[in-house]
Amino acid sequence: MYLKILLPYGIFTEQHEVKRIVADTIEGSYGILPNRLDCVGALAPGILTYMTEEGETHLAIGRGILVKAGPEVLVSVRNAIGGKELGKLHEAVKQKFLHLDERQREVQSVLIKLETRFIRQFQELQRE
Repeated sequence: MYLKILLPYGIFTEQHEVKRIVADTIEGSYGILPNRLDCVGALAPGILTYMTEEGETHLAIGRGILVKAGPEVLVSVRNAIGGKELGKLHEAVKQKFLHLDERQREVQSVLIKLETRFIRQFQELQRE
């Protein structure tokens, strides 16, 4: 298989002749082999593992999407970290990616309050 991991600002990695991929989705962990049917999965923050001739590689990834179409597997994520031990990658997921999700929820909550206030003030102006 051909694996390409995309970040918002560029390509994180491209790997040819990937033998298998294991990724965490919002529905659980999925394994992808070369003959698997085409599929799409919403990725949860976690560890993505792929196997090549050189061995296994583990990456910490944030939320994203995985698309398998034929021999190509495209992974588009907001953040990715590689090159660390598996235990350190788990810690990176907990500290960096899950913390980001909490901050995003806080920001979203503030934006909802601002939008609600704006709509109320706009309605008051229309009444006048």
